[in-house]
Amino acid sequence: MKTFSATPADIDKKWILIDAEGVVLGRLASIIAMRLRGKHKATFTPHMDMGDNVIVINADKIQLTGKKRAEKQYYWHTGHPGGIKSRTADDILTGAHPERVVTAAVKRMLPGNSLSRKVMTNLRVYAGAEHPHEAQAPTVLDVKSMNSKNTRS
Repeated sequence: MKTFSATPADIDKKWILIDAEGVVLGRLASIIAMRLRGKHKATFTPHMDMGDNVIVINADKIQLTGKKRAEKQYYWHTGHPGGIKSRTADDILTGAHPERVVTAAVKRMLPGNSLSRKVMTNLRVYAGAEHPHEAQAPTVLDVKSMNSKNTRS
């Protein structure tokens, strides 16, 4: 028996559309990370970009459980002394770029290496219901119906 290792010719990328309206952020991010990495495929090879292209719409309507919307902090540093800054999840979701919450959650669920940075280019997140990828004919992945815990009640 030989171990299968995929080559670039073996890779079959698909386009997946996910509607994030009413879905819990962490559960959605873990599903997206798995699809981007390609771990849902039987031909998964760890050192190759095997994953699908994922389109996420309605990122501004994502749900957070508990008090996370008001208390979860996103930190960054300006590079200057004393330059630590923070913003709550609610500030970001009601601001100009609510899709950054989903992007950050998915990025943090992937390993921190060069392959993950390449895999993140296959993720497209949009705040509204419109997206410019109709020509790719994406298949819809219904995350809400996968598990009852994926939506906030």
